[in-house]
Amino acid sequence: MRLLGNILWIILGGLVIALAWVIIGLVLCMSVIGIPLGVQSFKMAGLTLAPFGKRVEYSGGVGSLLLNIIWIIVIGIWLAIGYVAAGVANMITIIGIPFGIQSFKMAKLALMPFGAVVV
Repeated sequence: MRLLGNILWIILGGLVIALAWVIIGLVLCMSVIGIPLGVQSFKMAGLTLAPFGKRVEYSGGVGSLLLNIIWIIVIGIWLAIGYVAAGVANMITIIGIPFGIQSFKMAKLALMPFGAVVV
């Protein structure tokens, strides 16, 4: 079921969104200050490419918390709102419910990526 879900996800837009995350990550990695943000973008690209069968585990200390606060203020809240909106739109139909659940998973990671590990 995970394979089928990931294939449908990729066909229905997951590949385009993952490529956009990779491009954003490459642009961010052009400066020394942007490298930590670029690494988080690559993490989002990996989860966006094939979200079914993966989970996000959080660990980290004060450094991750401080970086997440900055991330939330700068861009995280807008990314999370976009993923939540996509999740709600997917939940309208019974067929879209699994895709909505994956969108909510990505919203959580988009809100607080520092200290998170995709397993």
